[in-house]
Amino acid sequence: MLSASDSSHLTQLGTPGVLALLLLFYGGTMWMSVAISRRKENADGYMTAGNRIGFGISAASMTATWIWASSMYASVTAGYTYGVSGPIHYGLWGALMILFIYPFGKRIRAVAPKAHTLAEVMYARHGRSSQLMLAGSNVLGSVISLTSNFIAGGAIIAMLSPLSFGAGILIVAGGVLLYTLWSGFRASVLTDFAQVMAMLGAAAIVIPVIFFAAGGPDMFEAGRAAGTVTPQQESFLSSEAFMNQGAPYIAAVLAYAIGNQTIAQRLFAVREDLIKPTFVTATVGYGATVIGMGMVGVMALYLGVQPLDGDVNNLLPQMAGEYLPVILLALAFVMIVGSLSSTADSDLAALSSIVMADVYGQSVGRDKADPRKMLLIGRITMVVATAAALYFATARFDILDLLVFVGALWGCLVFPVIASFYWKKVTNLAFTVSVLAALAVFIPVRFELIAPTGVWALVVEALSILGVGVVLGIMAFGFFGRRTAVIVGVLATLAVLPFGFGHLRDYAVLSGSLVAYAVSFLVCWGLSVRSRMNFDFDRIRTVTGDFDTRTAAAEAPTGTAHGSAAVASARRLTDNDEGN
Repeated sequence: MLSASDSSHLTQLGTPGVLALLLLFYGGTMWMSVAISRRKENADGYMTAGNRIGFGISAASMTATWIWASSMYASVTAGYTYGVSGPIHYGLWGALMILFIYPFGKRIRAVAPKAHTLAEVMYARHGRSSQLMLAGSNVLGSVISLTSNFIAGGAIIAMLSPLSFGAGILIVAGGVLLYTLWSGFRASVLTDFAQVMAMLGAAAIVIPVIFFAAGGPDMFEAGRAAGTVTPQQESFLSSEAFMNQGAPYIAAVLAYAIGNQTIAQRLFAVREDLIKPTFVTATVGYGATVIGMGMVGVMALYLGVQPLDGDVNNLLPQMAGEYLPVILLALAFVMIVGSLSSTADSDLAALSSIVMADVYGQSVGRDKADPRKMLLIGRITMVVATAAALYFATARFDILDLLVFVGALWGCLVFPVIASFYWKKVTNLAFTVSVLAALAVFIPVRFELIAPTGVWALVVEALSILGVGVVLGIMAFGFFGRRTAVIVGVLATLAVLPFGFGHLRDYAVLSGSLVAYAVSFLVCWGLSVRSRMNFDFDRIRTVTGDFDTRTAAAEAPTGTAHGSAAVASARRLTDNDEGN
């Protein structure tokens, strides 16, 4: 059994080794960013890369953004907490949510082909209040995401070297900020390609090596004999894992898929005809990698591992340090740093786009926006966001709790956002009030501010049962249309009805997510069904669009030879991937 506090027995890379790997990794990504930099950066290109990213880069970027360090750490935590079904409930539902994005994504791009953010589209659809709600939720979500990735980076650096946690988060934050600051979203998607290749290759090697080094199949029999696992943890059909992990995560990741600007930004950047293959490919890549990483947590459970310092965020680097030789430990280190960096740079690019397009661009008007000022604002946003995430990272929150909380928070927005792209009758009042009402109910349920007893418990359970129908109905709607969605939603609600009352009140995380969906649906539908709104979706095209209409000449990239083949290749990859 590994000690809960002593890390002296773990293999370490040492300060020189860690610094050398970080210099190699961030030096390489910085070189790639500088290689595609432009003397006169285009503001729209900085946000969405001209809306013409090809299949290879876009699929890799989508995969890398979804496979973040927090996903790896949280999947390991799920495996350690819930046993063999934990990683499946985490990775499978997360993968399917990527798949569910594409039908909605095709509709979003059809009505807003040149938009930069979902909030910008909500401005065209409803007005300022709806725009700011969506933008504000994404600012909060991206800062929390940055925070969790910095926590992951600080944890592994502190675990595998004498460097402190504080030094680790500073190094990671500085490295990500420097290369993203140069070229914004274009730097993010290009470096994602290299990062996802490193992640997938490392995962394919590291996971089997840990498995056999830890004892292979014999570890499961030994763990069972030692009593380190419960019957629920041994079961692939664990009800405990489903109710505490799987079901809340289904609701949370659906909200991530629809409300998250890092996903929307890639949706607006990829070529419109490549949306489906991009998201299908990312679905497979994410599911295989994250479920595989979660099995490291299952191994730790059967081995009776105690997380160092009682912190489950330490499990992944702890297992790597215990069972991997130095060379493979270095590979695992690069894998984790690559995964956290790929999402951290996406968060920075998303935050800069929100402030550039929603806070500044639409406030002064698209025709009056100064592209130079927009770029300055975007870069300042990245610096401020990094500083805020560093501050919050010092608290070392549990990563899995952060992910579920943000996903549930976005659940308040899912139905109003989707309805706004399809239903002409949705009004600004319906959107705004439904989100605020859902938030007002979600918070006391999620944090159990009101004891789940009596009439309040019955109300929460009734809304949660309806929420199941809303979630499954939304999923069905994307692929099969309104009629099928209504049938699925009604049948799902009726199926849960017999056993929902008296039980759902015991699962605050799940109930919080479900009531957010239910309340936003009821209020949005109730305020819209009798409205006289008959919105013309063609108006969205005229309100959204490019801010920077300057013709971009071919400039020599800063700090590199003008004729460099590598630079030319980098530019082709970001401007129009050759693999189309």
